[in-house]
Amino acid sequence: MRHQTIETRVERAVAVITLNRPERLNAYTAEMGAELFGAMADYDEDDSIRAIVVTGAGRAFCAGADLAAGGATFAGDDTWRRAGEQERRVRPWNRRKPVIAAINGPAVGIGATLLLQWDIRLASDRARIGFVFTRRGIVPEASSTWILPRLVGFSQAMEMMLTARIMGAEECLRRGLVSQVVPHEELIAASLGLAHEIADSTAPLAIAATRRLLWRQLMENDPRRGRAAEDELFHWSGKTPDAAEGVTSFLEKRAPVWTGQPSRDLPPQIGEIDDET
Repeated sequence: MRHQTIETRVERAVAVITLNRPERLNAYTAEMGAELFGAMADYDEDDSIRAIVVTGAGRAFCAGADLAAGGATFAGDDTWRRAGEQERRVRPWNRRKPVIAAINGPAVGIGATLLLQWDIRLASDRARIGFVFTRRGIVPEASSTWILPRLVGFSQAMEMMLTARIMGAEECLRRGLVSQVVPHEELIAASLGLAHEIADSTAPLAIAATRRLLWRQLMENDPRRGRAAEDELFHWSGKTPDAAEGVTSFLEKRAPVWTGQPSRDLPPQIGEIDDET
């Protein structure tokens, strides 16, 4: 499918999505949202894809919402509704595939909150991240006020969002907002390397169950229920063909052949969470 605001390609079971409005610093539009989340949802349902990398074209990751519409920017229309429908297909707690953000430059506003919905964040040494919403007279969005405190801690999240300050890559690393900072020229290679490490070395069904479990545990405030959920999923996974294959291939010193498929084999206890519940 041909896209207007993103580019997509697949490299050895890893899908790469590039935000592609470099002349506008990849400023976010409803069309970009629909295309981005639509592509992510399609890849998430495709068992041949093991991981997704998202980056930006040119010198920015995403400069926030495109403000060309002026005061009507956030008013909403049919395109925004379509973007919302696609986004609901890949809520972070429901996805099966890990998503790695390769932050190649400035990421502000929605360019920053998008990153929080993904699983691993690698930053170029040229990256800058800022939750600038209060400087535009609005509040943060895209689940960011729920995710950010769980990612960096309550006090850190408060400072980031109340000051709306734009932070450099090293500060983001120190605060726990990103997991690695790499030289700009090495960012894509490092991100693909991490994605291929996951794709080549791990069982896809176990990955899908583990990343869903980690996201669900963010919603759990009782350690006993958290442990019970973990135990239940551990015992389920131990009975899967992939668990037997993982041990057998290790003992036989050969590469494993996984048969579990995330699209069909995830157990009910780690199924999708309905937006209406």
